[in-house]
Amino acid sequence: MTTVGWLPAPAEELFGPEATAEESYEVLTVDVPPQSWTEALLTARDRLACTYFDWLSAVDEPDTGFRVCAHVVALTPVRRLLVRTTVPHEAPTLASAVDVYAGAAWHERETHEMFGVVFANHPALDHLLLPENFEGHPLRKDFVLAARVAKAWPGAKEPGESEHGGPQAPPDAPPRASPTPTSGAP
Repeated sequence: MTTVGWLPAPAEELFGPEATAEESYEVLTVDVPPQSWTEALLTARDRLACTYFDWLSAVDEPDTGFRVCAHVVALTPVRRLLVRTTVPHEAPTLASAVDVYAGAAWHERETHEMFGVVFANHPALDHLLLPENFEGHPLRKDFVLAARVAKAWPGAKEPGESEHGGPQAPPDAPPRASPTPTSGAP
């Protein structure tokens, strides 16, 4: 067990036996299991002085689950910490961070709406950005975009359906013209 970055002790001691830490691009990242989520945020706030809550969101990782991330900051000196956990697609439930960082309320509502992650004990997981009658979670990888149903995408129809890369210009597309200065222009 070694310390990583600016942590005062090994991640396992601070965040629990299953925690891991790494530092990259001046951001310290700590991964914890879902059951340690709230405790990890409390440790960040109380023991590491990360009192500034910046943002919370998720990423849909198809073979793994939803990776939920919270970015918090210690202000003097400035030290950035990303706390992450992964919840399964089948039961995307995680304890709410609102009791630790009140600013997480809006971000959890957005993450719930866009990914379908349920934040247990959140005061109000109401609609935030989408209409009340909207069905589905648009930032999930399995969400079919309405525009692709109405008009076929010029490249691969959906992720994973094509053997070759992403969308490309059709072979008969004219080359892009480079801008030419007009005469008398400064």
